[in-house]
Amino acid sequence: MTAASSDEYVFPVVASPDDIDELGHVSNVVYVRWVQDAARAHSEAVGWDRSAYVRAGAVFVVRRHEIDYLASVFLGDRIEVRTHVAKFGAATCERRTRLVRSSDGVEVARSVTSWAFVATATQRPARIPQEIRDVFPAALPRVSP
Repeated sequence: MTAASSDEYVFPVVASPDDIDELGHVSNVVYVRWVQDAARAHSEAVGWDRSAYVRAGAVFVVRRHEIDYLASVFLGDRIEVRTHVAKFGAATCERRTRLVRSSDGVEVARSVTSWAFVATATQRPARIPQEIRDVFPAALPRVSP
């Protein structure tokens, strides 16, 4: 797990037998899991693990996933899940993620996820603290190839 640039985090995964569906390729649900796993790993890498969120009294929850499936992934394929926070609102953020096959550089999926910062005590939206904004610099807009 590495940072590709100051704003993009790379989370490597390998398609396992449990990821394969009835058609012989990685299930669509697995792509979504990889997107969420990469977001969690990115947060942990910058110092915001579960215990940090518990201390803050709030957590990020998914409001919306938008995902485009562009190519199939097969057993044993190595995928780089490349993710960054694209923008912040008062109590929300948008994370963009690209899944790229390592062997040929083909983008196999891309997603946009809207996250809400929710207070654990009230289960209502909470303002995202500056400490979090500082460790996830919102990236400049990117042009898709």
